[in-house]
Amino acid sequence: MMTVSELTELLGWISVINIFYLLLATLIVKFMRGAIFSIHSYIFNLDDETLSAKYFDFLSIYKIVTLVFCVAPYIALKIMGH
Repeated sequence: MMTVSELTELLGWISVINIFYLLLATLIVKFMRGAIFSIHSYIFNLDDETLSAKYFDFLSIYKIVTLVFCVAPYIALKIMGH
C-alpha cells in the first residue's frame, strides 16, 4: 500500500516529467517546424494549416491534462502538509 507522502512524491515526479515533455514538444514544434511538418504531412496527408491546428490541439490538451491530473493533486497534497 502506498502512503500519502509516497503518493505526493510520485505526483511531483510525474509532474516534472510531463512538464519537461510538454516543454520539449513545444520547442520541437517551434524550432523544427519544417522537418516535422514535412514528415507528418507525408504520413497523414494533411496540409500545413491543418497540422498547425492539430499541433496546437495536442499541446493544449496535454497541458490541461497534466495540470488537472498531475500538478493540481500534487499541490493539493503539499498544501495539506504531506
